[in-house]
Amino acid sequence: MGKTNSLYVARKRRHARVRKHVNGTPERPRLNVFRSLKHIYAQVIDDTQGVTLVAASSIEPELRESADFKGKSPLEKAEAVGKLVAERAQEKDIKKVVFDRGGYKYHGRIKALAESSREAGLEF
Repeated sequence: MGKTNSLYVARKRRHARVRKHVNGTPERPRLNVFRSLKHIYAQVIDDTQGVTLVAASSIEPELRESADFKGKSPLEKAEAVGKLVAERAQEKDIKKVVFDRGGYKYHGRIKALAESSREAGLEF
């Protein structure tokens, strides 16, 4: 089972603790972030209906083929995903969200994604 399993369990525990207080409503949905070793994913979720309203990730062909995405650092890729999820949310008239960092520290790629989506117009 090793260290990776205990790190996973610890993150899940932190995420559950955060989720006790963070809920997505239709007026203010939840911006959830998942980070793997290679990629980063973001979703805007309405928890009352259990529906994903908007999603973006670093594995999307639209992003991967863009010239400003190739050869970039993971931090810059996270910024691009944050900007994309904010643009898609605004197309669906979502201005305010509550940020769910998914049990991760607000640091590095998580912070980059959050700040770029703020700059693109989301409020949280």
